[in-house]
Amino acid sequence: MSVQKPRSLGIHDGAFHADEVTASALLVIYDLVDRDKIIRTREPDKLAVCEYVCDVGGIYDVEKKRFDHHQAQYQGDLSSAGMVLQFLKQNGTITDPVYDFFNNTLVKGVDAHDNGRSPQLVGLCSFSHVIANFNPCSYDATVAQQEASFQEVLSFVIGHLTRNKERFEYNLSCQKLVQTAMAEGKLCLMFEKAIPWFESFFALGGQKHPACFIIMPTREGWKLRGIPPNYKDRMRVRIPLPNGWAGLLGEQLQEASKIEGAIFCHKGRFTSVWKTKQDAIKALKIVLKMNGKLYEDPI
Repeated sequence: MSVQKPRSLGIHDGAFHADEVTASALLVIYDLVDRDKIIRTREPDKLAVCEYVCDVGGIYDVEKKRFDHHQAQYQGDLSSAGMVLQFLKQNGTITDPVYDFFNNTLVKGVDAHDNGRSPQLVGLCSFSHVIANFNPCSYDATVAQQEASFQEVLSFVIGHLTRNKERFEYNLSCQKLVQTAMAEGKLCLMFEKAIPWFESFFALGGQKHPACFIIMPTREGWKLRGIPPNYKDRMRVRIPLPNGWAGLLGEQLQEASKIEGAIFCHKGRFTSVWKTKQDAIKALKIVLKMNGKLYEDPI
């Protein structure tokens, strides 16, 4: 019986794909595998001594830490990326919210692409396409060239997942501020510092919340931004800014809005920038009055 090498990972050699590269990166990020103990091979004897095996070997067995999806016995929708992410949740390495975040923002798409379920749309470059482009162009690339490309793509994916993880954790740390603002039940959520609010707002039931705008500081001044009707329709807003403000800058917007501190209004009428908080509040009240909503204190 082969003695397994702790913290080692076996994946297939040759051309690499987003699923096993993502699986490898997740295991490295969560400190279950050492990067220098990743081997790329299809030789059963070499795979047998690895603690983890992904996308090769013909076995899906969580207890044995084998995560392949190519064999006929496996009829699920996961690739090795989805299998490893699920394993991390099941063994308590990551929480349910972290699992949902990675799954919904990246891994579902990787699984779908690797299993031939994702639409191949003209002009759409997916994460899986980006990873595939790290492979050497030449089909005659040497083993050394293939290994160098794999190390390059692994660094890229580790960096990408790490940044996403840090961003998710930061967004989560701001959730209490969003929750406090929502508790007021007002038409506008007021924030005294710039924070990520969108994800938290809808995670906290924002689709049913009455707020139509947010006000928060930006580098240029204070932002008055419309809130989308739901999570998916993020480019729409519940109440658009006035048509007469669309695309105006500086003096033009000042004249149209009659607000001295006017700076900018996007032509899509979903966001605008004002010099001071009071300027943004003035703009808010104008918009609400135009839409018959100024019957209560909006903030």
